[in-house]
Amino acid sequence: MKSIILGVLFATGIYSASAQRSAPDVLQTKMGPLTIQPIQHASLILTVNGLTIYADPTGVANYKGLQPPDIILITDIHGDHFDVNTIDSIKKPGTLLIVPQVVADKLPAADKDHMVVLKNGDNTTQSGISIGAIPMYNLPESPTAMHTKGRGNGYVLGIGGKRIYLSGDTQGIPEMRSLKDIDVAFVCMNLPYTMDVKEAADAVLAFRPKIVYPYHYRGRNGLSDINEFKNLVETGDKNIDVRLRNWYPGK
Repeated sequence: MKSIILGVLFATGIYSASAQRSAPDVLQTKMGPLTIQPIQHASLILTVNGLTIYADPTGVANYKGLQPPDIILITDIHGDHFDVNTIDSIKKPGTLLIVPQVVADKLPAADKDHMVVLKNGDNTTQSGISIGAIPMYNLPESPTAMHTKGRGNGYVLGIGGKRIYLSGDTQGIPEMRSLKDIDVAFVCMNLPYTMDVKEAADAVLAFRPKIVYPYHYRGRNGLSDINEFKNLVETGDKNIDVRLRNWYPGK
């Protein structure tokens, strides 16, 4: 159901409104300034030292006028994370795809020459960026869950001495809660697909990133209360910088 509903909305660009996207943030790293650009829902762009990384790009219109990607990270097969038409539209010759096997199986043969397939626990280094794939899944574990353990990837990126975590579609799993030394985290919270605000805040307070962005927060009943998330996290640890951005421009 998620793939049908969200896939249609995001892949067709219904939520696109590039003129209203949030302004980028900048984080200083040993590789130079890292620009963090929220796009929509689960998608963002990281740019450092002339290298451009897209995460979960969907909706061609969302990327008009933006630098094409050197690397594309895909977390899962659902339509709000993965859209072949968008990838075909935005990639350039030599764009590298970092994907789980389930996504690789759905990509055209022409992409295989520029692809790295990672399973949970795998690591690769590309253009000086370390990329580690970690689990993302629903609790309790079940073969009928919308997100089963081992199918998709969350990612931890090492960029110029900074560690960036992309949760993908997950609940507050032990693998998230045990993360160490995360500088920037992007954490999902939308029912019934991932987790609620309280579970997300509790997980963040367990691994204590320096900066956290709530993202992927539109669920079946609309937008999650990210202000409540901010309050819960800051009440638990005032040293965590909770950054609220507009991940649904035009809405």
